[in-house]
Amino acid sequence: MAVAVTLVRMKVAILRHSLTGQRGSMAASAGSVGVLLSAGTIYLAFLGGDWLSAAYAVWMLGWIIGPVFSGGGDETLRPEFFTLLGLPPHRLAAGLLVAAFVGVAPAISLLAMTGLVVLGVREGVGPALIAVPAMVLQLAVFVLLSRVAVAVLGIALRSRVGAVGAGLVNGVVLAFLGQGWVFAIALGQGDEIPAIVRYLPSGWGVLAVQGDHLALAAMAVLIALLLAAWAALLTRRAGAAQAPTRGRRPMRAATARDAVLAKELRTWTRDLVRTHQLTFALAYGVFFAAAPLVLGWTGMLPLAGPIFIVMAAAMASNVYGTDGTALWLSVMTPGASDVRGRQLAWLVAVAPVAVLLAVGLSAVNGGPWPMVVALTVALLGGGAGLVPLVSVYALVPGTDPQKRGGNPLRTSEDDGALTGLAYLMMVLVAATGVPAGVAAALWGWPGVAVGVLTGALCFWWFGALAERRLAAQGPELLHMMRTGRRPSGGAEGRAGSAFKLPDMPRFQRAVVLVCMSLGAIPLIPQGILAAVFVADGRLGHSWFLATHMQPGLRYPTAAAMIALGLAMYGTSMWITYKYKKRAARS
Repeated sequence: MAVAVTLVRMKVAILRHSLTGQRGSMAASAGSVGVLLSAGTIYLAFLGGDWLSAAYAVWMLGWIIGPVFSGGGDETLRPEFFTLLGLPPHRLAAGLLVAAFVGVAPAISLLAMTGLVVLGVREGVGPALIAVPAMVLQLAVFVLLSRVAVAVLGIALRSRVGAVGAGLVNGVVLAFLGQGWVFAIALGQGDEIPAIVRYLPSGWGVLAVQGDHLALAAMAVLIALLLAAWAALLTRRAGAAQAPTRGRRPMRAATARDAVLAKELRTWTRDLVRTHQLTFALAYGVFFAAAPLVLGWTGMLPLAGPIFIVMAAAMASNVYGTDGTALWLSVMTPGASDVRGRQLAWLVAVAPVAVLLAVGLSAVNGGPWPMVVALTVALLGGGAGLVPLVSVYALVPGTDPQKRGGNPLRTSEDDGALTGLAYLMMVLVAATGVPAGVAAALWGWPGVAVGVLTGALCFWWFGALAERRLAAQGPELLHMMRTGRRPSGGAEGRAGSAFKLPDMPRFQRAVVLVCMSLGAIPLIPQGILAAVFVADGRLGHSWFLATHMQPGLRYPTAAAMIALGLAMYGTSMWITYKYKKRAARS
């Protein structure tokens, strides 16, 4: 108990001093969005236990998968900080578990758990009383599942097989979340929640409130097992990920650019974090495009290649930052064409797989060949140009690879910036494919020429901008990598924060986050996909509003949803631009 109390006090003190300024504002905005999601979850308690179980299943997946994309989750108190104290693993794990309940995410999740109390009150006095321990146990299950998942993944990333396996699992699960509507239709036809959802660990709290008291005991047993597993994993965390040591053929390069290319290709094959990220992008692209096969629709299969390209670029959006202070090699070797070498290396790593996916799956679906070829070529050029450009203009200081701790996922102290950078990269890379996609949709094969032109232009122009930035601000970028601090003023300071949200009132920041996070819902499923279903004669589909409308209102409804999605993205961009302009004047 004394260990747990001490760790809780330490974490409270750290959070009190760290959640200030922009980080505090970001936490408040994220908390506002979390409160809205919690309110929606509580509302589902009025619809019945099945809906609440389904909502908690999504929360559980968020706890498990979320840390993968945020540097291993909340590591305010890292286990390796306490290795010299000689604490038994089970005492350390128990103390860290108690401390894990302190923070914004656990507080928001606990608020969502009050849906159990609402459900219990509707059932009677007894179920309402049972709901109180059930919500605490349910939250403990979520937190421990998150910790064990991160620990297992950290150990997996110490071997190539483990890195590939972890990337496959994470890509499939995240694609499942993105294509949940497909499985909702396939399993329940949109009318009811599949019964299996009730028996997942996320639904045990609901079962307990509805009279199955063994679910409480099951949660207690699961918590004990997860705690024991986490304690065992903590003892293996001290070692860092090691690169394979088998012999390699010596690198031979005739030019400086070829030397950079060879070095980068070695890094892509040796750095297990990059292996994990590339495998994740591949798994996500394939599974996201293949998910509608459960409904018998093959229309998304040809998009697996373009989706893979976009996700692979997002994973490499901080390529200079993840290399750490090795940046000094580029700074001390002017004219070495470091940017061009990295562009070519990224293409060598991504293009063959992307082309294979695009050609193979388009052949399975029977086209559309002009659209797929145009998008693939344009996105490859756009990704190769934007990867170094975004990295040097919005570099996030990272941990040197040889200094990565027991959590290999944590490559930077600023996990929020990394996540935002990845989302921004997805939007930017996708935008580079819009001209080719529109041209292919209107004119067919001439769209491929547009894709080649825009891809080549993005590759050359964005690469030139990145080279210019690296040559002009290389010492400042290196200083940022060494110290972890951005320059406080000057053009480099403004450019380095160009892709971060400016200071703004909490309400406006919450609006920006909500629009950026939820804008895809009306734009893609309710707009674009609904229009595709209407055109294909698939009417009355689940939650796709346009498919339930009268014949004369179906396409206008889909168009209105597309306009709403674009308006949400436009609103977030306008608010951000307005406050950035205001900050520049001050």
